[in-house]
Amino acid sequence: MRAAVLRAAGDVVVEERPTPSPGPGQVLVRVRSVGVCGSDTHYYEHGRIGRFIVESPLVLGHEAAGEVVELGEGVTGLVPGQRVSVEPGVPDLTCEQCLAGRYNLCPQMRFYATPPIDGAFAEYVLTHAAFAHPVPDGISDDAAALLEPLSVAVWACRKGRVSAGSRVLVTGAGPIGLLAVQTAIAFGATEVAVSDVNPARLALAGDMGATELVDARSASVLDLPRAPGVLLECSGYPPAISEGIRALAPAGRAVLVGMGGDEVPLPLSVVQERELEVTGTFRYAGTWPTAIALVAAGRVDLDRLVTGSYPLERAADALTAGRRDQHSVKVVVRPQT
Repeated sequence: MRAAVLRAAGDVVVEERPTPSPGPGQVLVRVRSVGVCGSDTHYYEHGRIGRFIVESPLVLGHEAAGEVVELGEGVTGLVPGQRVSVEPGVPDLTCEQCLAGRYNLCPQMRFYATPPIDGAFAEYVLTHAAFAHPVPDGISDDAAALLEPLSVAVWACRKGRVSAGSRVLVTGAGPIGLLAVQTAIAFGATEVAVSDVNPARLALAGDMGATELVDARSASVLDLPRAPGVLLECSGYPPAISEGIRALAPAGRAVLVGMGGDEVPLPLSVVQERELEVTGTFRYAGTWPTAIALVAAGRVDLDRLVTGSYPLERAADALTAGRRDQHSVKVVVRPQT
C-alpha cells in the first residue's frame, strides 16, 4: 500500500509499505477520506507537539473513514464492504480510567498520528473492531471522516452541560469552533455567540446558526447583550481565554478545548466570586453514536466545512492549505484517488 510519511519537519514523501493484516479483534479498513487537523500541520511544520516528538518516520492523519475489507479472528458485527468511521484512539480497556468510562484518559492509549503510532494518510489502516463505527449511506466519506472533530465538539458540549435554552459563547471559529456552534444548537442552545478575527469564518458561523457574531479585532465578548452560561473556548489564545471567562454569568461553565500554551493567566477573582467551573477536555469518549445521529438527522452539516481535497501524493499541499488560503476551513486527503 501507499502511505504519506513524515520523515522530518517539512519533509513528507509517499512510500510503499506492506499492507497490514488484522489480528484478533481487529479489522482492516480501506481509507476513503482523512481530514487534516491542526495537529497534523503542527507536526509537519515543527516535528513535535509538546513532549511528543517525531523521532522516526511517522504517518500523519487521525480523522479517517473508509470501508472494511478484512476481519480479524473473533470479529462479529461487521462485514467486508461496510462503510465505517474510525475512532482513532484504542485504549487498553482494563485500566482504572477505562473501567470508569473515561477511556480518553487511558495512560496506554494508542492514538493515530501521535508518535510513535502511525496514522491514516495511507491506503489501509488497522483498528480495533469496536472503534470502527458503521455509518449510514446518507453520510458521505468526507463527513464520516469528520465525525472525529465533531466528537470533540460533542464532548465539549457534554462537559459544559449544554442543554435546552443554554446561552453559549464560542471563542474561535476554526473547524472545532464551527462544529461547536452546530452541536450546541443541536443540544438545545438558543443563543450562541461566536468570536473570531476572521470575517469569513464569522460569516460561516452565522450561516451555521450563530445568533451573535463578535469581530475580536474591534469588539469584545464582554459587551454581549446577555452573559453566556457556557464558554466553549476553541482558540487556545490566552487573551481569548481570559476574556471569555470574564464574560460568563455567575455559576457559568468554561470548557477549554483549544490547545494553547502550557500556562495561561486565569482571572481567579472572577472564577471565585462568580463560582465558575473551569474544565479541560481531552479528546472524547463514547461520542460516535451521538455524532453519527446528529449528521444523519441533518442537525450538523459536516460537508459544508470541506473546502478542498487532495490525493495522497499532495499531502504536503493539504497540510499547508490553511496557511495559503484564509478561506480554507477543512481539507481532506483521499488516499484512493
